[in-house]
Amino acid sequence: MYNIFEAPFVREMCDITSNMYRMGWDERNGGNISYRLKAEEVEAYLDTKRVLRTLPLDFDASFIRGEYFIVTGTGRYFKNIEKCPQNNMGIIRIGENGRSYDILWGFEDGGRPTSELPTHLMNHIARMKVDPENRVVMHCHPANVLAMTFVHDLDDKAFTKTLWQMCTECIIVFPEGVSVLPWMVCGNTEIGVATAEKIRDTRVVVWAQHGIFGTGKDIDETFGLIETVEKAAEIYIKIMGVPLKQTITDAQLAVLAKEFGVTPREGYLEN
Repeated sequence: MYNIFEAPFVREMCDITSNMYRMGWDERNGGNISYRLKAEEVEAYLDTKRVLRTLPLDFDASFIRGEYFIVTGTGRYFKNIEKCPQNNMGIIRIGENGRSYDILWGFEDGGRPTSELPTHLMNHIARMKVDPENRVVMHCHPANVLAMTFVHDLDDKAFTKTLWQMCTECIIVFPEGVSVLPWMVCGNTEIGVATAEKIRDTRVVVWAQHGIFGTGKDIDETFGLIETVEKAAEIYIKIMGVPLKQTITDAQLAVLAKEFGVTPREGYLEN
């Protein structure tokens, strides 16, 4: 059995959390990541019959029974994960009853997964039903997206159109657009359900005055998606209130989408 600290998925989590902290997306203990792992990946590094602890889930996760996830810990700072991964994150497996999960590695100092674990799992389920290859859920607090939710209409179409117009690559990277939720209390089932309903149609859900929930097939894709949304929001914040002399028109967005072989969200571009 190989050394778990050398596992590619452990190294990826260490690298991405450190980078997100340096970018200011995950201040203090803000933000969390979960990454669905293949059984053969885990079995190469761990004895999966050895369960450290079993903890309850407050919703039915039977759809993902037996699935493995590496997930960041509750109350943990992203800046500390790289130097002590075994305390600040862990690997879990969803129980056969769908109402509990086993900790197989990590959280060695008595910790547990992020308090937003139910929201993560609900969104893994929602995205898996759309795209079985979807394996990552990433939550963070990029400053410009947060700022944008204070001054922009929170309508999905309006928010998306503004982002698309800020940067040429946006409609290529997220042609389905983004979804937006009004402010809600975080860490409970209600926001998890609301996010999962939105994330079936878009890989990004913006939580007003809070942050972003992004999903993707791997760490790079998910990070790049959020990075693109945040860059567009940064441009918007810099130019808002200033008279514009030009922008990217709907006709130009349509040409761009056709050129790159993507299909914009139906009804979002004017004919």
